[in-house]
Amino acid sequence: MTTTLDFPELLRLIDERSTAFRAAVASAPSLDVQVPTCPEWTLFDLAEHIGEGRRAWAATVAAGPAPAKSAAEGAPAAPREREALLAWLAESTGQLVDALREAGPDRGCWTWWSASQSPRTCGAVARHQLQQLAVHTYDAQVTTGAPQPLPSEVALDGVEEFLFTCVATTSAWPHKPTAFDFHANEGRSWRLTVDSDGARTTRVPAPGTTPATAAHEAPDAAGVSVRGTAGELVLFVYDRIPADSLRIDGDAGLLDLLRAWEPEE
Repeated sequence: MTTTLDFPELLRLIDERSTAFRAAVASAPSLDVQVPTCPEWTLFDLAEHIGEGRRAWAATVAAGPAPAKSAAEGAPAAPREREALLAWLAESTGQLVDALREAGPDRGCWTWWSASQSPRTCGAVARHQLQQLAVHTYDAQVTTGAPQPLPSEVALDGVEEFLFTCVATTSAWPHKPTAFDFHANEGRSWRLTVDSDGARTTRVPAPGTTPATAAHEAPDAAGVSVRGTAGELVLFVYDRIPADSLRIDGDAGLLDLLRAWEPEE
């Protein structure tokens, strides 16, 4: 896999992860159980976040480049009764998928990211929405005691999507310039470079592979490298699993600096 997921596949997977999320909610002993990976929330709170967020993004997509200031105005609140909540969640995702399908991947869309490597388009919104649903589905599954690995195609796209959207910035890195390498066991690798120009990610050859041309020779060693399955890498960057769940080579303290960094946009 060398390219991002295409738009119809993103929409299919958004729907698929939404279905998996609802299945976890349906199997929980109570909606009031605490979510271990989001301890400030109950499962109901998490479901409410998912539903309200998808409805807000559906309105944002429909509004185009201008922000939808009243995205939640008039929207029905999340019902407390479980079956009604499940139907409300399904309707929320349906609104998002319908809005994205109607808009298409290339239409401009307001986004909270501006200086990132992700474009401000509906296609980029769909890509990020998939990752939000995937990680929160994991949260719901952990809550019910039955966490499942992230689907490989979702996770492989998710590592790059997080680095492109959530980490990339033009704000200066306040420490000595360095690089972070992320290696997925499935054969994909990325390098995050941080310096006075900010933070940018590039795809790099996976360790042990032979570059096709000299122009793609493996870069110099990074300050730290992180290796695991793509799913583990996604859960790590979203603070769902600890560093000791992965293989860390180099200066692990750099990861703490990266987590503590608050760029000024």
